[in-house]
Amino acid sequence: MIHRTLAALTRTRTAIRDRQQGFTLIELLVVVLIIGVLAAVAIPIFLNQQEGAKDSAVKAQITQAKTAVVAEMVTNTFPASLAAASAYTESKEVTVTLTGSAAAFCISGKYTGSTRTFAIDDNGAAVQGTCSTAFVAVATTP
Repeated sequence: MIHRTLAALTRTRTAIRDRQQGFTLIELLVVVLIIGVLAAVAIPIFLNQQEGAKDSAVKAQITQAKTAVVAEMVTNTFPASLAAASAYTESKEVTVTLTGSAAAFCISGKYTGSTRTFAIDDNGAAVQGTCSTAFVAVATTP
């Protein structure tokens, strides 16, 4: 009887051991390699999207500043600074500077921590560049 019980236990253990399945080391290495390749491709794309979003934020901010300055000029007053323009709302992340006069003005902006500067003048659209001494937005090649 003991032999039958031991034989039954041995068969049960063998059956349990045979049913255990797992991944081989090669399969695990292939999965890790695939994840590494995907991360190597996705991370630069994600970072470029962030830079593009920052650039768009600066363009929107300086365009809003231009609109506020033009709105102030409708009442025949050129604002001494952007803070004096009632229609302008400052951004914590974007530094915006107004230069010029009612005859010609230029607004430049830069995102905090970024190296790119954008500018807009009274006659044009936002471009990557700076304001010239003649208060004109001068585009720079990226």
